[in-house]
Amino acid sequence: MSHFLDEMARSSAARVVAAKRLESLANLERRAAAAAPAAPLSLSPAGFDVIAELKLRSPAAGQLGEHTDDWRARVAAYARGGAAAVSVLTEPSRFDGTLEHLREVARVLAPLGVPAMRKDFLVDPYQVVEARAAGAGGVLVIVRMLSRAQITDLLDQAAALGLFVLLEAFDAADLESAREVLGRRSAEERILVGINSRDLQSLKVVQRRFTELAPLLPRQLPCVAESGVSSAADARTMRALGYRLALIGTALMGRDDPGVLLAEILDAARTPPT
Repeated sequence: MSHFLDEMARSSAARVVAAKRLESLANLERRAAAAAPAAPLSLSPAGFDVIAELKLRSPAAGQLGEHTDDWRARVAAYARGGAAAVSVLTEPSRFDGTLEHLREVARVLAPLGVPAMRKDFLVDPYQVVEARAAGAGGVLVIVRMLSRAQITDLLDQAAALGLFVLLEAFDAADLESAREVLGRRSAEERILVGINSRDLQSLKVVQRRFTELAPLLPRQLPCVAESGVSSAADARTMRALGYRLALIGTALMGRDDPGVLLAEILDAARTPPT
């Protein structure tokens, strides 16, 4: 595991310990059961979708606050622009995220029929229950930083709560681990498999990773291109490689008019080549 993921895993585990001191799992489960149902993840028959991201800061790009004063309006623009889901960073130390952000995003999205996804460095099923209690309809699970038993526990908890999962891989070894875990899962679970093109040492995007790993993608599941998709041309390339969705954060966060870029990306990726 990289130094960055190791740092994030340790920080996440410490947050779980602190959270459990404040609220028992039993009480958290009661709140999750009482939460309003999240909108289901719905993918377009046109063959390509976007998970748009609310991200206030990035270790690679720094502060993204120039365009985030009214992030609730930005989230609504994502939904109205055609986003299939909105990813919300809840990691506090490197991304300035909070569970309150997730709760507010879920509230904004509820009448628009779009689910929120908790994006964090989850290590404990307790955090999946936290996500549902905050209104999320999905969670991110990072293969590289977890044992297969941990991945299974997180997937089991997500399935029990009806959440979709974005299972994130960085290389061929991650994909093999994911394949072994997924071989035992029910076909009824909503699982996406993502390829993150960011190098975990330099935190730079390595665009060729999408091409190199495309032949290894599990074709029976929707696959997501994460990081490095910032234009209509990028989205068109991802569609041609077999990716069914793209997760886009920094490019959308850097725009005053994110709905315009989102529409351009979706139109380009959904238009059949001539």
